[in-house]
Amino acid sequence: MKLSLPRPEEPDVNLTPMIDVVFLLLLFFMVSTSFIRESSLKVDLPEAAGQPSEGMEDAIEIAINSEGHFILDGISISAKKPSQLAKLLKKLVNNDPTPHIIIAADANVEYQLIVTVMDVAQQLGYTRLTLSTRKTSEAVVKPE
Repeated sequence: MKLSLPRPEEPDVNLTPMIDVVFLLLLFFMVSTSFIRESSLKVDLPEAAGQPSEGMEDAIEIAINSEGHFILDGISISAKKPSQLAKLLKKLVNNDPTPHIIIAADANVEYQLIVTVMDVAQQLGYTRLTLSTRKTSEAVVKPE
């Protein structure tokens, strides 16, 4: 009598659970990811060496004194209204599509005023902003 050996079943790989897990991970990352841009302002920070940057001759300087008054190229605005700032900035820029704007704020000025100036400039479409600093007289201590 000849007995035949039972044939082993072909292994069947079920991909459904793995696909479900991949879709759940995809959904998790899509829901938890924030697509909001944190800042859309491009700011050219000055160099620490204290060397003046090139091409600053035609720049518009916006100074903010310690009382919070805006001074645009020698014209003072006492009110903290962004609409007045925008109107005067448009007038000073003329028709220059990419003006260079230098923001020089007092060390004790409210941070909100600096952000207001940057926001007004961005809303007008001006992206070439520089924050002005002065060279410190103290020696910089390098960590060892």
